[in-house]
Formats: sequence, structure tokens, C-alpha cells
Amino acid sequence: MTRPPPTLRAQKQAVPHAFDRVAARYDLLTGMNPGYSRHLERSAERMRVPDEAALLDLCCGTGLSTLALVRTYPRARITGLDASQGMLDLARKKPELTGVRFLHGDAMDPAAHGADGPFDGILMAYGIRNMPDPDLCLRRLLPLLKPGGVVCFHEYSVRDSLRAHLVWNAVCLGIIIPAGLVTSPGSDIYRYLRRSVNAFDGAAAFQRRLQAAGFCDTQAASMDGWQEGIVHTFLARRPG
Repeated sequence: MTRPPPTLRAQKQAVPHAFDRVAARYDLLTGMNPGYSRHLERSAERMRVPDEAALLDLCCGTGLSTLALVRTYPRARITGLDASQGMLDLARKKPELTGVRFLHGDAMDPAAHGADGPFDGILMAYGIRNMPDPDLCLRRLLPLLKPGGVVCFHEYSVRDSLRAHLVWNAVCLGIIIPAGLVTSPGSDIYRYLRRSVNAFDGAAAFQRRLQAAGFCDTQAASMDGWQEGIVHTFLARRPG
């Protein structure tokens, strides 16, 4: 008897371990994605926080999103948190990130792992989609912000657009999954990536989710290139 495939929730809980397995080649694959780093910097710029802000980079991984914050706000005090020790080990080795405080912990409850704020801004790139309980995660992020502080989610969202859905799945099946099999054989993380993006909120639904968690001034903006309508900057604030 064949075992049924794991549920999406079970796969979400296994994401940190999966990233430990692919950490060594993660930057290689993302480097093949046109605009990956530039788009992260665009989301960082859209946060519009003070130059000397206290910032939290959740699900920082190998530090690519952290680099975007460092380059956009070089005088900021930045904390990076990730649940994958393998990814954090790579982030800590990057010379541009020597001034960043890195924490090993679960983004579902950052305060429990030392990221207790208050922060002027929180960036979460490609992370909220992986949370086992995104609503609980959002409710726990709100008090970590200063009144008026901004939270930014740099995330895939394709459910509101048939074009975006078709392009995303074509790129996954034709490029991302095959490249993942070459760079990280034996890992299912890139198949999970396709499934999790297809299952995630549309842009309008995610903004409603943010509002339900207590955030205000929600807005969304897309990227350019092939990721237009696929990758978005979602912004919201803690009421001040």
C-alpha cells in the first residue's frame, strides 16, 4: 500500500528541515531568478521607515532579504530570525551582514525567541505562506511593532489572476522544479513551493486577513517582469 502524500499543513511544519537540506545551494537557484534581489529591495524601499529604524527580518533565510534591508537602510538596527539553522549559518558568513543580530527561532512566535521589539518595521519575505497558522502569526506580530510601525510581506499571490496563476505554474513546471532537482536532488521543497503558492490567499483576501488581525492602512503593489501580478509587496501598519 502506498502512503498518501503529506498534507500541506504537514509540509509547512517540515519547511525548516527542508531548507536545512537545500541551504548550500539556495542562493545558486535564487540567483537564476531575474529580479529576485531587486524585487526584495523594492519591497524594502516601499516600507519607508526612518533611516535609523529598528527592523526585524522574519524568515530571513540565507540573508538575501536582510541584504535588501541593509542596502536600503544602512543605518538601521536589524535583527534577522529564521527557523532553519543551515540557512542562518550561511547568512552569518556574508560580510555585508556582520552588523546584523541573527536569531534561530520560529516566526510563529518571534518574541519567544528574543525578537521582542518594539520595531519600526517588520519584513517577512516568502514566509507568511509557510506559517501553519497565519492568523495567529499576524496577531503575534502586531504588538512587536511600535504604534504606527509598518509590516511588509513580500509574497507570492496568484489566486486573483488567471494569467498570474498560469504563468506561475508554467514557470514552476518548466524551470523551478527541474532546476531544483538538479541543484538539490532528493528535496521536495520546490514542488511544495508550487503547491503552497497556489493555495495561498489572493491579494484582496490577504489584505482582509491583515485587517482582521488588527492592522490598518493595508495596501498591495506588484513587481515587474515575469513576476508581475505574481509577487507582491503587502504593507500594513499598527494603529497609532
